[in-house]
Amino acid sequence: MADRLNGYRILILETREEAQFSRLLAEQGADVVQCPMFTIHDAPDSAPIEAWIRRFVDQPCDDLVLMTGEGLRRLMKVARRMDVEQNFIAALGKPRKFARGPKPGKALREIGLEPQVTTEKPTSEGIAEMLARLELTGHRVGLQLYPDKDHGALIGAISAQGATVDPVLPYVYDAQAAETNIITAIDEMASGAIDAIALTSSGQVRRLVEVARSHGCEARLRDGLARTPIAAVGPVVSEELKAHGLRTDITPANDAYFMKPLISAMAATLAKTTPRASQL
Repeated sequence: MADRLNGYRILILETREEAQFSRLLAEQGADVVQCPMFTIHDAPDSAPIEAWIRRFVDQPCDDLVLMTGEGLRRLMKVARRMDVEQNFIAALGKPRKFARGPKPGKALREIGLEPQVTTEKPTSEGIAEMLARLELTGHRVGLQLYPDKDHGALIGAISAQGATVDPVLPYVYDAQAAETNIITAIDEMASGAIDAIALTSSGQVRRLVEVARSHGCEARLRDGLARTPIAAVGPVVSEELKAHGLRTDITPANDAYFMKPLISAMAATLAKTTPRASQL
């Protein structure tokens, strides 16, 4: 697949794995235009995270739901700072582990563990549907949360099954970061300078629309997206696009919702077009 994207300008909005995504695209010859959507920070108050880790080490949960790979990595960072890393890993090995999509599973494998179940739908609703098929009465369920999402419905659904939910939120977003870059990216799409935009999370879609609205340029964003092929890593992103009246042009084949299959799908689709950089 080497050089299959040679000459194509690809806009990416990834933050957590931006460097990896950019590298994979560049390996295929793409001119990568990076636009981080926000900055990720450790939770400003570490005390609740430290207390959660101590509870888990002292008495591991019966079940553990990991919503993001970033969340587990941030928990491990705190555990290392507390000098309980190995004890925490040992404790994590005891409960049933449920991953919301592939990224938490990858983070688990980094510390030598595996999820027992990965959701078919990488959403909070998919987690709730999966857990609804299990007996949770009397169980203590650890729930790693992520920002920019109201998790009340998920917590309520688990509690309704007779379980006690022990949530932890190990990181926060800086929602004001990079707004100038986002507006610049919108202008580039509107001017026809981007061959494709690659979206890897539903939060990126919401952030694009929110920033455009707050700066009075939503119409320009929609014009830009109308003329720019939109690549979505999976159905969650596609559903978010649809909710905002936007379409999906490119998705990975065979339900392979990862970066490499997304890049392959972009290469196959864009091969039918001429790079816009050569037209400018």
